Amino acid sequence: MGTTSFLTRAQRLLRIRNQLVRECLAEVLATFVMMTITLASAAQKIAFLNTKGNIITSYLAGALGVMAGIYTAGGISGAHMNPAFSLAMCLIEQFPWWKFPIFVVVQILGSFISAAAVYVLYCDAIWHHGNGTLTVTGPQETASIFATYPADFVSIGNGFLDQVIGTGVLIIVVMGIMDPRNKPVPKGLEPVVVALLVLSIECSMGANCGCPLNPARDIGPRLFTYLAGWGPEVFRWVEGRG
Repeated sequence: MGTTSFLTRAQRLLRIRNQLVRECLAEVLATFVMMTITLASAAQKIAFLNTKGNIITSYLAGALGVMAGIYTAGGISGAHMNPAFSLAMCLIEQFPWWKFPIFVVVQILGSFISAAAVYVLYCDAIWHHGNGTLTVTGPQETASIFATYPADFVSIGNGFLDQVIGTGVLIIVVMGIMDPRNKPVPKGLEPVVVALLVLSIECSMGANCGCPLNPARDIGPRLFTYLAGWGPEVFRWVEGRG
C-alpha cells in the first residue's frame, strides 16, 4: 500500500501539464527511437565490415525505426520526426506555423541525442574499425554511420533532385494515407504501412545519397560527428566524394 501511494504521488508530481512541452518531449523521444534504430543498424554494417549487417538490414532497420517512432508518440505529438513532414502539415493548415520551428529544433535534438547514444554503444567498434582515427573518407571511414554521403559520382544538382523526389514521394503517400477520402488503412496499422512505404523508397531511391529523406535525420547526427572528433570535413563537399 505504501509503495502504491508513493508511486501515485510521484506520478502526480512528475506529470507534465503543459501541452506544448508534452508534444516537444514526445517528438524528441519518437525521433530518438527512430534514429537510434537507424544509426545502430548502420554501425553494425560499417564497423563490422558487413559481417553483422548489410544493406538489407540497414533498410529494414530504417523502416522499422520509423514505425517504432510513430507508435511511441503518434498520439501525443503526431510523431512528425521530420521537418519536411511538419512543413507539409503547415502548408495544408493541419499544423500551426508557430510550432514549426519548435518542432524542427526538437527533431534535430532527438537525432543528435540518438547519434551520441549510438556512438557510446559502438564506441569500441568504431575506433577499432577506424584504426584509432575518426575519418570521413577512405576504407576506414566511420562518418557515414551517422550522416548520409552521396556516391562519388553524384553531383550537387543530382543529389538535390534525388532528395526532392524521394522526400516528395514520401510526403505525398503519407498524405494519401491520412486522407479520409481514400481507402482507409486499418486502424492502428498506419505506422506499419508508413514503414513499408519508407522501405520501398529506400530500396528504389537509396543508391545516390543514402536516402535520408529527412533534414533532422542528417543535420543532428552530422553536427554530432563534427563535435565528436570527425571535424569540419563532415560539412564539406569534396569532388569525387560528396
